[in-house]
Amino acid sequence: MFFRSLFTALLMALPLQAAEKPRAIVIFYTDDLGYNDTSTYGCDKVPCPNLDKLAEEGLKFTDAHSTTSVCTPSRYSLLTGEYAWRRDDTRILPGDAKLILPTKDERQTLPSLMQQAGYRTAVIGKWHLGLGRGEQATDWNHHISPGPNEVGFDHSFILAATGDRVPCVYLENGHVVGLDPNDPIEVSYEKPFEGEPLGSTHPQLLKPWARSNGPQHNCAVIDGIPRIGYMKGGKAALWTDQDMADRITDEAIRFIRESAGMNKPIFLYFATNDIHVPRDPHHRFKGKSRMGIRGDVTVQMDDCLGRLRTALTENGYEDCLFIFSSDNGPVINDGYFDGSIRDCKGHNPVAPMGTGAWRNGKLDGGKYGIMEGSTRVPFIVSWPGHTPQGSTSAALVSQIDLARTLCELVGIAVPATALPDSRNALPALLGSDSTGAPYIIEQNIGKLLAVRKGQYKYYRRNGKQHLFDLSTDLREEHNIAAEHPQLVQELDALLRSAAKQP
Repeated sequence: MFFRSLFTALLMALPLQAAEKPRAIVIFYTDDLGYNDTSTYGCDKVPCPNLDKLAEEGLKFTDAHSTTSVCTPSRYSLLTGEYAWRRDDTRILPGDAKLILPTKDERQTLPSLMQQAGYRTAVIGKWHLGLGRGEQATDWNHHISPGPNEVGFDHSFILAATGDRVPCVYLENGHVVGLDPNDPIEVSYEKPFEGEPLGSTHPQLLKPWARSNGPQHNCAVIDGIPRIGYMKGGKAALWTDQDMADRITDEAIRFIRESAGMNKPIFLYFATNDIHVPRDPHHRFKGKSRMGIRGDVTVQMDDCLGRLRTALTENGYEDCLFIFSSDNGPVINDGYFDGSIRDCKGHNPVAPMGTGAWRNGKLDGGKYGIMEGSTRVPFIVSWPGHTPQGSTSAALVSQIDLARTLCELVGIAVPATALPDSRNALPALLGSDSTGAPYIIEQNIGKLLAVRKGQYKYYRRNGKQHLFDLSTDLREEHNIAAEHPQLVQELDALLRSAAKQP
């Protein structure tokens, strides 16, 4: 172990030009996967052998964070190296929202910088960052631009938003896949289309588990599941939910094979819909966990991971920096009566004190919130010969730093206007730095920000200051702000200063 750590430290000391660049860089980004939701992080009810193997071959982090406790802003921050709360349009987006990422001619982002470094780039899976300029309603029947390709991805095969939002079609490089021009698509987030079935009016069309638990998920019925928003037409292009995980994995494997044929290094951003709702696992995964449908889609996600890693090896990409993480903390029931509350009983009991949050292993909190379980997520890094095998790191890590870290790794210069909040965290990701970031900023679904510095966490809500010592109070049950006024003043100043930067 000593000599492996020494080798990593010596590698980090080399000039960038001399350091080895991986032939492949893959970010495997899951959705709503909590810290304690897999066997890798202690949940024996949900076996994830492929994730277990990744951890055995790499470095597992115990204090790594998404930037936000919801999807769109976390994805924005990861790809731009800019905190999403600096903008007003980075909320959870509808399916017909305009593009919120800068295009290559506006500002460089992680994918465009990877292009400049010589990598063939792709995004496969969930997008949820908008499409088009938004100057008029999105026309789903023609090429849609700008989108991922204009941002910096050579290839894209995406869901426009999420699995529970219309339109329920795939888009490849700006075109709806399989669209029949004689059956054009119409989408609305304001009013239903006359004659189209809705979850609220046609419950007989719904799958047994797919009844909505509220009005939001009770609109257009696609594949027996009521969605958010209204949709008409495009019948030949509609996805089948049980096939989604296989479909996006097949597309990612196709990209890997094609790139190998071109003899090109690759950067792949692979974003699953699992374990986001609607949870509709393929039949071969049903009953494969002991935690119902939510556990089964987690096993399905793990299968995608295994298939991707096999494809990388089979196509000459053994030299791969592989990063696994999630966009935010867990949510149990989030739109449908799918049995998740019953099946997850004992795994995620409701947290005490009326917080409404879900207990997440040793943490409290989940999706939408500000507690540690809201942004502390699974995070594993594997790069053969570079990351220590089977090791665990308590370094403080944030996804905001991935963009600049990867640019540092491949030796690409970052323009002064790009990646404004991102810092180089390569020593932590490779295991030679056990401390990590000097501080990180966390965000809830709204504008509430918290700062983590070392063992302490601080935020101000409704005029009240909150300070927690996570080394002794990981569940954030004891506010010690009144006992440490000087520390509160320091962290408050740090949070205010960070909010004004860069």
